[in-house]
Amino acid sequence: MDPVRLTLDQLRELRDDIAPQAARRSRASVRRRLERWRDRIFFIAQCALAAGVAWALARYVAGHHQPFFAPVAAMVCLGFSFGQRLRRVAEVMVGVAVGVGVGDLFVRFFGTGVPQIIFVVALAMSIAVLLGAGTLMTTQAGVQAAIVTTLLPNPGAGFSRWLDAVLGGVVALAAATIAPAAAIRRPRQQASEVLNELSAILVETAEGLRDKNDQEAHAEERDERELTDALRRARASEAMLDDLRSAAAEGVAVVRLSPFRRRHRGRVQQIADLVVPLDRAIRNIRVLVRRCAVSVWRDERMPDEYPMLLDRLADGTRLIAESLFEPAAKVAAHRVLGELGRRTAELPLPAGLSAVVVLGQIRSTVVDLLELTGTSYDEARKLVPLRLDGLDEK
Repeated sequence: MDPVRLTLDQLRELRDDIAPQAARRSRASVRRRLERWRDRIFFIAQCALAAGVAWALARYVAGHHQPFFAPVAAMVCLGFSFGQRLRRVAEVMVGVAVGVGVGDLFVRFFGTGVPQIIFVVALAMSIAVLLGAGTLMTTQAGVQAAIVTTLLPNPGAGFSRWLDAVLGGVVALAAATIAPAAAIRRPRQQASEVLNELSAILVETAEGLRDKNDQEAHAEERDERELTDALRRARASEAMLDDLRSAAAEGVAVVRLSPFRRRHRGRVQQIADLVVPLDRAIRNIRVLVRRCAVSVWRDERMPDEYPMLLDRLADGTRLIAESLFEPAAKVAAHRVLGELGRRTAELPLPAGLSAVVVLGQIRSTVVDLLELTGTSYDEARKLVPLRLDGLDEK
């Protein structure tokens, strides 16, 4: 009985452990779904309003009794416009109009059937291609031609359905120019997240080196874990940069094409200009962290001052992130990084290969981060002066 009782007790403990975990996962899932809904609420409202306006124009202005294609065309076009260029909305609009127009014309004279469906889809897609269409426009032309020919054949409709499709597309094109403010805010928020992550990586790396140098009890295992985790995060930061690059491109497209957002063009372009120096900084930090991890794995001792240098580099990175929302922080970031650059020139040349590489990467990263504060490349290099003993420069 004891083994059975023990097993039941263990099952109860397991149940007690699993229940809170399941509840936490459920709450996290609900939060993620709500966040996705909040992110897409503007798009949902945009589609709903565009569909209603397109139907009303076709019904009450054009006088069509069943303007099916007006709201459909509006939603189809906008469905490809979220986060995309207005050109893609126009492309889909033309594809829908071509498909409906060809289908209407063909049904009017030849009716419907298997040969007609094959021919009308091929014809609509061919016309779209000859008009210089991309994949979206060509596909939509074929889809809409098939719908007109099979689901809603009406030889007596004339070109009313084509007019409905054009009306829906025009409404979608107009709605797409009313870009959400999120496209303007997102690049700045994403850039801040990237910079804060880099700062956290540098802090974690500094802690790993500090543990190694202190030689505390069980420190060896701990610093290896810290530096391995820092290296993993540094490698993953490339994906965050890709998100920033995408967000910046979207923001620039919005302010260029939307007449309602052009006043934000300068601020959005300023964030887009950060991508190139930030990309270089991420690459340098990745090499830096990897070399620190190698030094621990190989039991190479780093100079005692290196963890402090990394902490200051992390401070400068964090201040740049703050400067995206508080411009006054840019002055502090410039000062911290300038002082760090001068300090690296005063250090004696270390003996170990890893230490030399890390020092060189710190200096290169300082130059990259100074560019993020608005400093030109030549001015940034001057703030990281040459060493008298010939250490190679970036």
